[in-house]
Amino acid sequence: MKFFFILTIVVLFIPGENLLTRELSIKQIEERKKKDSERELRRSKKGKKIFLKEINLTTEVVFLTKEREVPPVLSNLDPILDDEGFYGIELAKEDNLTTGYFLGHDYKSKMIQVSLEENLVNTFKKLVIDGYKFFVVDLNKDELIKISSLEQAENVLIFNTSSKENILREEKCKGNVFHIPPSHSMLSDALTQFLLKKNWKKWFLVVGPDESDKLFSEALKKSAEKFNIKIKEERNWDFSSDLRRTAQKEVPIFTKGANYDVLIVSDEDGEFGEYLTFRTWDPRPIAGTQGLVPRSWHRTHEQWGAVQMQNRFRRTSGRWMTEVDYAAWVAFRVLGDAVTRTKTNDLEKIKSYILSKDFGIGAYKGVKVSFRDWNGQMRQPILLAAPRSMVSVSPQPGYLHPFSELDTLGVDKPETNCKMFQN
Repeated sequence: MKFFFILTIVVLFIPGENLLTRELSIKQIEERKKKDSERELRRSKKGKKIFLKEINLTTEVVFLTKEREVPPVLSNLDPILDDEGFYGIELAKEDNLTTGYFLGHDYKSKMIQVSLEENLVNTFKKLVIDGYKFFVVDLNKDELIKISSLEQAENVLIFNTSSKENILREEKCKGNVFHIPPSHSMLSDALTQFLLKKNWKKWFLVVGPDESDKLFSEALKKSAEKFNIKIKEERNWDFSSDLRRTAQKEVPIFTKGANYDVLIVSDEDGEFGEYLTFRTWDPRPIAGTQGLVPRSWHRTHEQWGAVQMQNRFRRTSGRWMTEVDYAAWVAFRVLGDAVTRTKTNDLEKIKSYILSKDFGIGAYKGVKVSFRDWNGQMRQPILLAAPRSMVSVSPQPGYLHPFSELDTLGVDKPETNCKMFQN
């Protein structure tokens, strides 16, 4: 009887606390509430933190995102998040104010989620008219191109937190857009360097049906050519059946007959990639968008003080920090550092400083991150992670560059097609 009683309690608590998406047990939730109460009590005794100088500069940031139609998930265990980026902004604001209290610099943030029925362009135009000039955005490729190409966007700065397409940094680059996430080419180069180190030089490439799958596969092919890797086999995944029931039958047949060292997957939305593991005809490692994955951030990352960030984020949000959360935090910290150093929030001075050789911030990556002055991409180490462990960090040892080893990942200055940034 006791066993069934406990189960009943768990079921009753799940809807109220949203445990499936928050990844916390009931005990953890109660402990967190207790710690939050104790923290609030300590703060109330200390009194509200006040600026040591009169506020002489206020910088406002809009976090702009778009509501999405929720596609079918691969598993009911997959959390569906509607607040990615928000808590990253909140933590960055707190970090910016640490210095701001001494300098009289205040920071404010505003989250705008455009609903499915609303017009993104009209919302953006209205925000610009209202005087906002710094935007952190979680938008897809087409949406980002659309708003950054507007006449109204000429006098704003936009920080991209999610779109990885190379074209945004090259042919469709904009001088008013900075890119926090690594590009597809940076991710593919990071993975290729590691696979080359392991001497896995024969690839079997499996490409999904979506545009994003094809774009990442193109980056993988260019990396293979760049590092003298042989793609022994390439196949397109076009099965429409429910793999939860047919994977054991379909995957061995699909992967049979190829001679390769590693199976490389390009499945950005996770439609089939997870079902390849342990089901291929030959026993081979899997990498790409599943298996060993190149990322800007991962929950198992603990080096260089990252544990502090992981703990702070989970204490605030009740879930793991995602790549979008991390990118939003970096974007607001970049702006905060630029305001602190230049003592202004003048747009041109901020942009000029961010692109200068003097700029660099710590971002829990072991080195200071900075921006490429030829396409607005943030240069950074790339984490290579399995689902529950960190495996490596690229660039791998031995890859050298005249300016920064980080520029061995992705498009270098002599190769860029971007014409919007002044070199």
